[in-house]
Amino acid sequence: MKIAIPKERRPYEARVAATPETVKKLVGLGQTVAVEAGAGLGSAITDQAFAEAGAEIVADQATLYRDAAVVLKVQRPLSEELAGLAPGTLVIAIMDPWRAPKDMALLAEKGLVAFAMDLVPRITRAQSMDVLSSQANLAGYKAVLDACEHFGGAFPMMTTAAGTVKPAQVLVMGAGVAGLQAIATAKRLGGVVHATDVRPAAKEQVASLGGKFVAVEDEEFKQAETAGGYAKEMSKEYQAKQAALIAQTIARMDVVITTALIPGRPAPRLVTDAMVASMKPGSVIVDLAVETGGNVEGSVAGEVVKRHNVIIVGHRNVPSRLATVASQLYARNLLTFLQLSLDKESKDLKVNWDDEIIKGTLVTRDGAVIEPRVKDALAKMAEPKPAEPANAETSNAGTGA
Repeated sequence: MKIAIPKERRPYEARVAATPETVKKLVGLGQTVAVEAGAGLGSAITDQAFAEAGAEIVADQATLYRDAAVVLKVQRPLSEELAGLAPGTLVIAIMDPWRAPKDMALLAEKGLVAFAMDLVPRITRAQSMDVLSSQANLAGYKAVLDACEHFGGAFPMMTTAAGTVKPAQVLVMGAGVAGLQAIATAKRLGGVVHATDVRPAAKEQVASLGGKFVAVEDEEFKQAETAGGYAKEMSKEYQAKQAALIAQTIARMDVVITTALIPGRPAPRLVTDAMVASMKPGSVIVDLAVETGGNVEGSVAGEVVKRHNVIIVGHRNVPSRLATVASQLYARNLLTFLQLSLDKESKDLKVNWDDEIIKGTLVTRDGAVIEPRVKDALAKMAEPKPAEPANAETSNAGTGA
């Protein structure tokens, strides 16, 4: 069975969906692995390294996709990448399906079986496949390094003959995987770290890393976590109370890192322009949610901007900025996921469609969109728009008045 690893073609993407380590393991499982030439260069993996692991290096995508049963990717394919894929081919990638229903419909139209790695359920058995966690962990780490790059001060306290340098005051907003890694990294660098999150469980996690927890701990706060471990969207009233507390805290900070995301929705606005203006000149904000609308008013996707003498960092695709290690972790996630559907005896695909992980990640099959939220989004898009009411002038003209 042939497994194809194409070169990623989306902007800001340097990762690759396989490494020599995972290629070697797939070949050991009796699979044929084909890698498009140059696919790993952004992650410091040469074609020779892939070839030595047992992969066939293919010069072009058309040849790569010929007879491929499985395609492993980092991000969902562009429409022009679908040419040459036969109906029934498994395409496994980070699909971001809730924000791209039209792209999912195109995959269904082509007859492809699409799995979204970003929909892997948060269950114990699937932890080794959790790409959101593996990549967010790196994003949180890199966010602190990006803050250090732009911050004119130092993170740790320093005692010198010329006097004492105070430690940086750091606020991490959102204590999920990215936030917790940001807390740990900033703490290791010597910063005084504060953190906020709407999930009650985060308080203990923050404290375990040496951070100071900042939150309005009312009744709504106690019910602010979904069964899957995600933060719920909070009421306007709670947001207002939390914003007031954050406004008091943020004015004292040297560095702020925001990580708050809501699956399938725009990122919540956590830092207003007034909060930015209250910060000390030279302070730094890193907005990890900038690509989904941003947590910070004034952040710009793909840019580092200065507002009220505060530097706001809005890099795109932060995990890809650590492409070498990000690819290593993501490729292992993919390998573990794919092994669910590989028959050890026949060396062929044997998908258990009733498996909880398979059902949770399946987006398209047999020419149809399967994932419920994507189906709902497409249905709403297909609904006829109500006719706009005629204005008075048009109405009068129509009646001859």
